[in-house]
Amino acid sequence: MGLLINGVWHADTPLVATKDGAFVRNESPFRNWVTADGAPGPTGEGGFQAEHGRYHLYVSLACPWAHRTLIFRALNGLQDSISVSVVNWLMLGHGWTFVEGEGVVPDPIHNARFLHEIYTAADRRFTGKVTVPVLWDKARGTIVSNESADIIRMLDSAWGGGGRHYPDALREEIDALNARIYDTLNNGVYKAGFATTQAAYEAAVNPLFETLDWLEAQLTTRRYLCGDVITEADWRLFPTLLRFDAVYAGHFKCDRRRIADYPALSGYLRELYQWPGVRETVNFSHIRRHYYESHRGLNPHGIVPVGPVLDYDRPHERGGGGLGVA
Repeated sequence: MGLLINGVWHADTPLVATKDGAFVRNESPFRNWVTADGAPGPTGEGGFQAEHGRYHLYVSLACPWAHRTLIFRALNGLQDSISVSVVNWLMLGHGWTFVEGEGVVPDPIHNARFLHEIYTAADRRFTGKVTVPVLWDKARGTIVSNESADIIRMLDSAWGGGGRHYPDALREEIDALNARIYDTLNNGVYKAGFATTQAAYEAAVNPLFETLDWLEAQLTTRRYLCGDVITEADWRLFPTLLRFDAVYAGHFKCDRRRIADYPALSGYLRELYQWPGVRETVNFSHIRRHYYESHRGLNPHGIVPVGPVLDYDRPHERGGGGLGVA
C-alpha cells in the first residue's frame, strides 16, 4: 500500500493492525475547514473562505469515503464551483496514481503522477498514509482537509447550503446514527475484510450484520433514517450499501446476507441511487476493479468477478411509510 515518511514514499508497507489481527484505520491529519466567512471551523486554523473556483477535490470513484464528497458536491450544486481530479482505480506500490484510464481525471494543479505528490506539495516532510478525498486550496497552496466527514459538512454549509442535511433539531440523532454505522458498517466491512485472525473477523462481522438487521427494521417503518427528511446519516450510509453486494459480500467475506436480501434496505438503496445527481457519481467499473485488482493479499491474481448483476434503476416504490419492494 505504501506511505510517506518525512516526505519520501515507501512502497509496500502493510496495513496497520493490532497484534490480535484487527484492522485499525488511521486518523486524518489535515483538519482545517472552509467556512462562509473564513473563520476557523471546529478544528484547524482559519483563512479558508468559501469562494467560487478556489478549491479542488481529489477523489477515487472506488472509495466510499471520497464518494461521500462527490455526492455532497452534487447535492449542493457545486460542480462548477469546486473542480475535481479522479485517480486511477488501481492502487499498488505507488498508492493512488493518475495513470491514464477510463474515468481518470488528471491533476491540473501540480500535474502530479501520484497522489502522494499532493501531500508533499502541502508539507514536504509529511509522514503518514496518503488517502482520498483531499480538498485543496488553490489560493493558499495547501490541503484544507482529507477527512471526508468534515468535507461533506463544509460542502453542505459553507457555500450557502445552510447545513440542510445536518439540521439543528436532528443533530443528536444524526450523530448517534453516524457513530454506530461508521464503527460497525462503514468501517466494519474493512475490519472484517482485513482481519488476519478468525476471532478478529468474527468480532467485526457479527456487529456488522446486527446493524444491517437493525437498519432494515428502522427503514421498514420510516422512509429515511431520521424519519421523513433525508439527512447526512443517509448519505454517509449510502456508499457502503452501494458497494456491499458488488464487493464487500464476497471480497471482504461479509456474506451472511446481501443487501438484496433486505426488502426495506434494497428499496431505500435504489431510491438514494436514483436521487437527482447521485447516479452520476457512481462508477461500478472503478469500484469492482479497485478492490479486486488492488488488494493482492486477498485476491493474489487480481481476477475481477463478472457479477453480481445489479439493477438500481428499478422502481423503488417507497413512500412515507418506508418499506420498498425488493
